[in-house]
Amino acid sequence: MRHETSSPNPLILSLLSLRKELFWVGLFSMIVNVLMLTPTIYLLQLYDRVFMSHSELTLLVVTILMILFYAVMAVVEWLRSRLLIRGGVRLDEALNRLVFDASYENSLKSAVPGQAGQLNDLATIRQFFTGTGIFAFFDIPWTPIYIAVIFLLSPLIGWISILFAAVQLLVAWLSHRATVRDIELAAETDNKSSAFLEGKLRNIEAAHSMGMIAGLRERWLQYHEHAVEAGVRMHYRQHRQLAISKFLRYCMQSLTLGAGALLVIEGKMSPGGMIAANVMMSKALQPLDLAIVIWKPFIHAFDAFRRLDLLLKLHPQRPDQPSQPLPEGDVRIAGLIATVKGRQERILHGLDASVPRGSVVAIVGPSGSGKSTLARCLVGAWPEVKGTVLYDEKPIGTWSREEIGPRIGYLPQDIELFEGSVVENIARFGKIDAAAVIDAAQRTGIHEMLLRFPKGYNTRIGESGGVLSAGQRQRLALARALYGDPSVIVLDEPNANLDDAGEHSLAQAILDLKSRGRTVFLVTHRMNILSVVDRLLVLKEGRIAHFGLRDVVLDAMCPQPVQPAVDAVCEQI
Repeated sequence: MRHETSSPNPLILSLLSLRKELFWVGLFSMIVNVLMLTPTIYLLQLYDRVFMSHSELTLLVVTILMILFYAVMAVVEWLRSRLLIRGGVRLDEALNRLVFDASYENSLKSAVPGQAGQLNDLATIRQFFTGTGIFAFFDIPWTPIYIAVIFLLSPLIGWISILFAAVQLLVAWLSHRATVRDIELAAETDNKSSAFLEGKLRNIEAAHSMGMIAGLRERWLQYHEHAVEAGVRMHYRQHRQLAISKFLRYCMQSLTLGAGALLVIEGKMSPGGMIAANVMMSKALQPLDLAIVIWKPFIHAFDAFRRLDLLLKLHPQRPDQPSQPLPEGDVRIAGLIATVKGRQERILHGLDASVPRGSVVAIVGPSGSGKSTLARCLVGAWPEVKGTVLYDEKPIGTWSREEIGPRIGYLPQDIELFEGSVVENIARFGKIDAAAVIDAAQRTGIHEMLLRFPKGYNTRIGESGGVLSAGQRQRLALARALYGDPSVIVLDEPNANLDDAGEHSLAQAILDLKSRGRTVFLVTHRMNILSVVDRLLVLKEGRIAHFGLRDVVLDAMCPQPVQPAVDAVCEQI
C-alpha cells in the first residue's frame, strides 16, 4: 500500500541541512588545492633561483616557507575531514529514526516480512560521506585550474594536459559502462546466497533430523556459484580497467617529461619549469585517478540513496495524531476484506460483527478459513485490508501505534520473542514496570518458573527465545500480551504448545481477563477451551458461518443433545 505525499523528501532536506558543512569543506578544499602548488613553486625556486644564486639564505627561507605551507595544509585537511565526519553523523541522526520507521512499515506490509535492508543503505551513505573518496568531488573542479597554471609554464604542455585529462575522463566513463552492471549483479547474487543460507539456518533442527542438509547444500552451492562467477567477472573487469588506468598514467607522466625536455633543449623552458610542469600534471590528474578508484563505492552509495529515497516516498513520516481517549474494549468490524498482493482470491470476504467490551470470543474454523488473518486484522497488522476495524466506534488507525499499542495484547501463532532478558520481553522493551511484569507473569502462571531460571527475570533468552522450550516461549509471549492490562487481547492458538498445567493457567488467565471487563479474541483448534468463552465466531472459507452467544451457536450447529456440544463443533468445523 503506497502513501502519496507532497511534502519535501526528508532525505533531500537532510542533505540540504549540511550546506554549512559542505561550504566549509569546499573552502578548505580550495585552501588545500592552492597549497598543493607548494612543491611546484619550491622546485621552481630551487632550479631557477637557488641553483643560480648559490644562496644558502634563499634556500633556508623557501624551505621554511615550504614546511609552513605543508603544516597549514595538513591542519586544513584534518579540519575538512572532521567536518565531513560530523556531517555524516548529523545525516545519520536526522534520518535513522525515519528510516527505521519506514523500514518497519515496509517490512510489515511486505509479502515477506523482515526483508527490508534500508538501515544498511543508510550506513552505506554515511560511510561514503565520511570517507576520503568524497574529497575527489571537491578536488576535481581544481583540475582546470592546475591545467591553467601549466599553460603559464608552457602552452604545449598545457594542451597535452587537456588531452590527457580527456583520456582519463574517457577511461572513467568506459570503466563505469564496463563494470556497473557487474557490480550490481555481484551484490544481488551475493545477497541471494546469504539470504538463502540464513533462512535455512533458522530451521537447522528440522533440516538435520530429516537428512535435508545435502539437498540444501546443493541448492546453496548453486546460489553461491552464481555469486562467485559474478564477483569474478566484476573483479576481472575492475583490475583490467585499473591496469589500463595505470598504463595511461605512467605514460602521461613520462611523455610530459619528454615534452618538457624537448622544450628545454629548444631553450623554450627552464629545467625547473619542466619538473614543475610534470608535478602539476600529476596534481591535475590525481583527482581523476581517485574518481576511478572510488567509482564502485560511489555506485553503491548512489544505489543506496535511490532505495532510501523510494522508501521514504512510499512510507513518509506520519503526522502527529491528536491524543484522544483510549479504547475501553468495544470492537466492531464492518465490511472487513483481507487480500494478499498478487493474489486475486480474497482471504476474508466482507466480515461484519460487533463485540461488546468484556466478551470472550472464540474464533474457530477449519485450516485455511482465515482465522489468523482475522486476528492480525483485529490488531491492525494485516497489510492489505478494506473495510474497517473499530475500537469504541473509532477506526483503529485513529490512534498512533505508540498510543494504542499498550492497550492491545497480541499473541501471534508464530511466537515472536526477541533477544534480550525475560523482563525486557514481557515489558515489550519499553520502560519496565516491575509490578506490572510480575502481575502478568503471575496471571499466566509462570512466575515460579521464571524464578527458577539462572538469573530469574533477568535471564537472557537468546535470539527468538532459543533457550526456551516451545511451551515456555508461548507462556512468556502470553505474559507479554497481558502486560499493562490491555483492553483488547487477541490470542492466536495460545494453547498449541501447552501441557495440562499450561492449559489450566491459560483458562484461569482468560477468566481473569473477563472479570476485569477485557475483550478477548481466542483463535483455537482445541475445543476444550470453549468452556471459558461466551461468544463463538465460526469461519468457513473466509466468511462468517455462525456468530453469536456460545450456547446459541452450539445449539444451532448441534441440535442433538446426545453428544457434547464441543464434539459436535469439532465434527462440523
